[in-house]
Order: sequence, then structure tokens, then C-alpha cells
Amino acid sequence: MLIKDTNFIDLPVFIKGKVRDVYEVGKDMLLMVVTDRISAFDVVFDDLIPDKGCVLNGISEFWFDFCRDIIGNHVVTTDVSEYPMGLSRFKEELKGRSMLVKRVKMVEAECIVRGYLEGSGLKDYKATGGISGIKLPAGLRQADRLPEPIFTPSTKAKEGHDINVSYEYLVEQIGADLASQLKEKTIALYKKASEYAQSRGIILADTKFEFGILDGRLVVADEMFTPDSSRFWELSDYEPGRAQKSFDKQYLREYLETLDWDKRPPAPKLPAEVIEKTRAKYIEAYERITGKKYTV
Repeated sequence: MLIKDTNFIDLPVFIKGKVRDVYEVGKDMLLMVVTDRISAFDVVFDDLIPDKGCVLNGISEFWFDFCRDIIGNHVVTTDVSEYPMGLSRFKEELKGRSMLVKRVKMVEAECIVRGYLEGSGLKDYKATGGISGIKLPAGLRQADRLPEPIFTPSTKAKEGHDINVSYEYLVEQIGADLASQLKEKTIALYKKASEYAQSRGIILADTKFEFGILDGRLVVADEMFTPDSSRFWELSDYEPGRAQKSFDKQYLREYLETLDWDKRPPAPKLPAEVIEKTRAKYIEAYERITGKKYTV
């Protein structure tokens, strides 16, 4: 079942993002629904990617459980039959693509960790010799592994691109203690997940998290190590100095770069082949990471 919008849910809207729709469930909980929408260059497309919502939700569910020894999370359940307020009547629409979560006070920062040189980090390095003020060795190539994973936070933009900031700036904004916790947990999560991913033949190049405060404790929230929030590369094909074979949206971005499109709405129509190949990338990521066969 393809889900583009979730207007069938008669609950107060908490927030509607590019991909996720979130609803208020009483005072203490939220319902997060992952649609089949896809965005690239901060533009949401009319075309949907079949199974994408279920894949993203399933990958996050796996990682939330896998990493609970490092930090708690906001998940209550993903079993629709346990959802309150009559939501279980939408079992077919919500099954596999939703989770009931505790409401947390979100920290106003995107917590990014990089283990390899790519993306905006590569651009920053070429211009300054470092990333977010962190000096790096000279002579690094695209996709080179960094000496150690680095924490490079960004501000959470209401619209458009988030802005990379220094750790010192983050300390000024949220305080030294909380900034230190974010850095420590972000790097610890990355190290555990990247080691596991490598055992599955995948390089976890970089990723981003969102954290919140629940009952006075820091928890990880939103999504976790998904192809939308991370760069996954094929280990067997890894070769620094060029772009890598990817399991994330990079395939779609590369296709879009071949078009005469200014990266502003409206988004171009996607060919059936691009939709299917993008779907296949997401499903392969799910199966490689979770070790489970994806079933519709």
C-alpha cells in the first residue's frame, strides 16, 4: 500500500515533515508515520517510492533496539494493535510504517558524525583543510577514512539546509554539559553501528541523529541509521578517490544532477526505472542491515 499523506488520521497534527507525519496522542505520546514520499535537495517529489516508509521504519526500529545499551530511545511500540485512541482501526495503513513514541523535549541541534570524507564535509575540507573547525591531515581524498570519527553538529533549520557549526558554537547555545553528552553518545553510537554494518558488508560513512530529554535523561529520537539520515557504501566496492556505490538517496541525487533542473520546486517527474532502482536500494539496505528478508 502506497501512502502519500495521512489525512485519514483524525488527531491533532504535531508536525508534518518531508517524509514523516507526526500526530499528538494525548499529552505524553506521539504517533510517527513514515510515508512513501521522497525528497532530494530539500524538495519533496510528487512521485512515491513503494515500500520506502516501511523500510525506513523497520531500519530505525532495528537500530533503536540494537543501540539501547548505549542510550535509551522514545519508542513505546510498533504494534498497531496496541495503539490507543482507536488507531488500531487503521492497521492496514499503519502496519510496518509507524511507531508510537513518548513525547520528548528535543535538543535544538543536528548531531552529525563523520567517519569518512564526503558530502559537505569534503567541500569544507577542500576549502579550509578541516571540517567544522576540526583540522584534518593534508592530502585526504574523497571517501578517505578519517583518522577518528568526528562530531560535526549543525543547526536545525526551519526551512532549507541546516548550517554546520563548530562544537564551541554548540556549547555556547546549549551548554557544555549537554554538548559533551551529545558528542559522546553520537560517536559511541556511530562506532557500534559502523562495526556491525561492516560485518554486513556495508561502510557507514556518516550519519546524523536527533536527541531529546525524557524524564531528565538524554534519549535518541526521530530516526536512526536509515538511508535517509546516513551514507551507506558497498564495502566490496570501496575505493577512495571517487564517489562510492551507495545504498542511500545518492542514486536519485546523481540522476537528478543529469537533468536541467534548478533544484527548486516543482520537482521533476521521476521515470519508472529510477523509482524502481531507488526502491531496490532501500530494500537491499534493510535486508543487509537487519538480516531479514523484506516482505510486503
